[in-house]
Amino acid sequence: MKRTTRILLLSILLIAFANSCKKTSKKDVGAIDENFVAENYTKQEVDIEMRDGVKLHTTIYAPKDTSKTYPIVMQRTPYSSRPYGAGEFRRRIGPNINMMKEGYIVVYQDVRGRWMSEGHYENMRAYIPNKTSNDQVDESSDTYDTIDWLVNNVDNNNGRVGLWGISYPGFYATYGTIDPHPALKASSPQACIGDFFFDDFHHNGAYLLSYFRATSLFGTARPNGDQPVDTAWYELPDIGTEDQYQFFLEAGPLKNLNTFFEYDVPDKPKLTANDMTDDFFWNELKEHPNYDELWQRRGLIQHLDKTANHVATMIVGGWFDAEDLYGPLETYKNIEKYNQGAYNTMVFGPWDHGRWARRSERNLVGNYYFGDSISTFYQDQIETKFFHHFLKGEGDGKTGLPEAYVFDSGKKEWSELPAWPPKEAVKQRMFLSDNQELTAEERDSKGVQFISDVKKPVPYSEDIKSVFTPRKYMTDDQRFAARRGDVLVFETEVLEDDLTLAGPIMANLKVATTGTAADWIVKVIDVHPADSETNEEMQDHLKMSNYHLMVRSEVLRGRFRNSFAEPEPFTPNKKTNVDIKLQDVYHTFKKGHKLQVQIQSTWFPLIDLNPQTYVENIFKADEEDFKTQTHTVFGDSSLEFSVLK
Repeated sequence: MKRTTRILLLSILLIAFANSCKKTSKKDVGAIDENFVAENYTKQEVDIEMRDGVKLHTTIYAPKDTSKTYPIVMQRTPYSSRPYGAGEFRRRIGPNINMMKEGYIVVYQDVRGRWMSEGHYENMRAYIPNKTSNDQVDESSDTYDTIDWLVNNVDNNNGRVGLWGISYPGFYATYGTIDPHPALKASSPQACIGDFFFDDFHHNGAYLLSYFRATSLFGTARPNGDQPVDTAWYELPDIGTEDQYQFFLEAGPLKNLNTFFEYDVPDKPKLTANDMTDDFFWNELKEHPNYDELWQRRGLIQHLDKTANHVATMIVGGWFDAEDLYGPLETYKNIEKYNQGAYNTMVFGPWDHGRWARRSERNLVGNYYFGDSISTFYQDQIETKFFHHFLKGEGDGKTGLPEAYVFDSGKKEWSELPAWPPKEAVKQRMFLSDNQELTAEERDSKGVQFISDVKKPVPYSEDIKSVFTPRKYMTDDQRFAARRGDVLVFETEVLEDDLTLAGPIMANLKVATTGTAADWIVKVIDVHPADSETNEEMQDHLKMSNYHLMVRSEVLRGRFRNSFAEPEPFTPNKKTNVDIKLQDVYHTFKKGHKLQVQIQSTWFPLIDLNPQTYVENIFKADEEDFKTQTHTVFGDSSLEFSVLK
């Protein structure tokens, strides 16, 4: 197979807001002089020694005005703290332009084993509790040691430190709150990864094939071992086409993709994935298909009982984040669970991955328009206020911000709530009837069948392109899927009153299959009325009339229905319970709309194809393992919604 030999800097740009190197466009607001940072800040690059002797490359931007002291805000990143060099400045620094203009000491650090930092890199490095020696290091200890050096060596700092980061840097912002330094007063993990078996590379055990090209970026060992490098050393696979659906369909089983991961390393024979057992992420993915010890020890969610009350946290996420929705929701909920005396709040808006870091005039996800200046409002009235209070102000928890600042994606307006999920929300169950109605009462059922053809899987969008990872599909029009024979559609009558869902959704499916394996995908859809107005940015072939807005969706790899660690096959034709937790929503289905549920078994190439024949490891399945099967969904299947009265 074809592979690229060029270094794709695009990979860094696609995660640019994870680094907060924000660019402006003609529709962005709040533009500033591109020389503002160089004119108002000094830049210093230092290598800070950790407790085990490893040095981490750190860039410090400090205000030139030294007549007063400033707090420190830091982002730790695997994506590079570039640009390197004393005369090279970032165009923007800090979480947002307000804080940059106000004056903060802004710090960026290459995490251990990445770019210009020494040491060995571990993808989602496992937390080590109760450390007994300086050789036991993790991201918590590295954050602690860095903060200790900064507050003792950087001039004009006021002794208060904050952390922030989006996506992978959000993971490090969470990590720093575990066993934290006393000077750490505030942290804002945003779109933060929580566990790679449920974020990014997997969803409930299903491998996200859409992340295939990201594998090299997240886990390729540096060719010179633990020594720093200032240019990209990894290669992203070049699939040679803009049609990802056709490419992966023709590629066949996952094991046929192994050849994409071969690397020429100076002074060494060509390395393949099998040679890089310890350092190469593709190998870890294929050798660990279940939620085994490797994934369990790298998860961060289960360690959030180690956070400290002196660190205020503000978790930020997007309701339509295709990459990290599990992470921020579970991070907020678990800090809330284990640290009831801590200041811990959440902000969720109508954004895809990291979009709140851009000051766009019109806020859209894909084709769907949510309103004007939503990200600007967040930066000006929420994020800046949070950091200012805890790093420059009183720091007493009385920020004036609510517990939950959440955007109703149906009403298109912000709500300030005292708790999340709202305490007044009640559980309401709706059943999937044989005539494909969504009803409040369970009815006698023989079940509804559909054929799941592995040669013609259901696409995740009608607009599939070769992208680093898809985002717009989270709000895509689902009419194309509703009109397929292998997608079941259950729908209410036209709503006579508004219906607000506020909190988690649980799908309790009763299913059967003629095979021994299957995936189950559940989508919750807002069907708009015929007279809905089309926004100006919508693709030409679409109209908002009858638009099927996907509000929430999730997959469960059926083998994990009882345990993510111990998979098991289905018994052919046996009625079986499959429970799927969909992530939280805050969405009002307005009067005149309809609530629709779609059920399917393929979602391609967002997730890989399930052979529908049980095999021990799908990454090693053979062509002949893939079989078309008939699936049944019974009418006592239901969805449990959290309804706000």
